[in-house]
Amino acid sequence: MKKKFGLLSALVIAIDLYTKYWIEQTLNLGSSITIIPGFFDLHYLRNTGAAWSMLDGKRWFFIILGCIVTLVLLYYFLKEEKPWYSLGIALMLAGTVGNLYDRMVLGYVRDMLAFNLFGYHFPVFNVADSALCIGVLILVVQMFIDEKRSV
Repeated sequence: MKKKFGLLSALVIAIDLYTKYWIEQTLNLGSSITIIPGFFDLHYLRNTGAAWSMLDGKRWFFIILGCIVTLVLLYYFLKEEKPWYSLGIALMLAGTVGNLYDRMVLGYVRDMLAFNLFGYHFPVFNVADSALCIGVLILVVQMFIDEKRSV
């Protein structure tokens, strides 16, 4: 099972890097393509910060943090026996590595997925961000399930 989650992590990293390459080759920086009017656009941005461009320009902080988080996640991935936890960690690892690659090689993270939900323009993100958030969600849900079982 661990091998499958490791392969999934590698696949997510590959998809993330490919979509980032594709958007860079397809759109000019700051331009958009509407996919579903009023709901979903591809919008090419470069982010030198974190979510919502927090800590903008702190490249080395994010590189060091990303390296530490990658090592910690790798440790827990290799140690973890429960499948749902392993899946969550594998997705978090993929997201961390995908964005870490961009920061190390380019100095910024390439974002392109732009959603408008009920009039709220959600911050533009990428496949790595999605994997990271889904991985965290899986861990949190599984922790609640495990907590309820132990009560």
